[in-house]
Amino acid sequence: MTVRPHKAMVLAAGLGLRMRPLTEHMPKPLVRVAGRPLLDHVLDRLAEVGVTEAVVNVHYLPDQIIDHVAGRTSPRVIISDERDQVLGTGGAVVKALPLLGDAPFYHLNADTMWIDGVRPNLARLAEAFDPARMDILLLMAPTAGSIGYAGKGDFAMSTDGSLHRRKETEVVPFVYAGAAIMSPAIFKDAPQGEFSLTKMFDSAGQRHRLHGLRLDGVWMHVGTPDAVAAAERAYLASVA
Repeated sequence: MTVRPHKAMVLAAGLGLRMRPLTEHMPKPLVRVAGRPLLDHVLDRLAEVGVTEAVVNVHYLPDQIIDHVAGRTSPRVIISDERDQVLGTGGAVVKALPLLGDAPFYHLNADTMWIDGVRPNLARLAEAFDPARMDILLLMAPTAGSIGYAGKGDFAMSTDGSLHRRKETEVVPFVYAGAAIMSPAIFKDAPQGEFSLTKMFDSAGQRHRLHGLRLDGVWMHVGTPDAVAAAERAYLASVA
């Protein structure tokens, strides 16, 4: 069974502290890479795979993002306004659930960026998502070869795609690339208020319903001003 999500949530409410000074007067999703804001790169990818509505949450300098997406039609953007509250990555989804509906949806960080391989990775995610076996399917980037990433990884991945979170003393080969497909049903008993989405990842993992798909292409971790330049060089080289 192939899932074809027509809705998505894009997390765009962060403070972007590590991206300063670029984010002192601009939200991180509007930082430009290769001439386009990070948020537009994400929305363009969603449009490519047929997403018609994207819920974008805002908190830090919200009016800039609201004004920026006001004329967007593909996908149409619905704002989830969090300017008066801090909900975290998990609480943001809970607030947006009435806008996302009952079907599995794409979930992306507004600052995630990658170069696709032969086929769009979001299309590959949709083809790989099996509601009978999984509640969450994460796009996983190999730590080796990723641009701008120097961490110890997030997960180990079995041959069947099941994920196992890194223990504190471990180094694992995959990092979450900031794109996923999720079933809204997993949030039925989620807490109210602020909490991290990692709580839902761990819950799905305990039920053996957290899976990963290896990214085909190159992932770019755009977390600092220096990383912007590195991502831009890689992106421009890929389209030259």
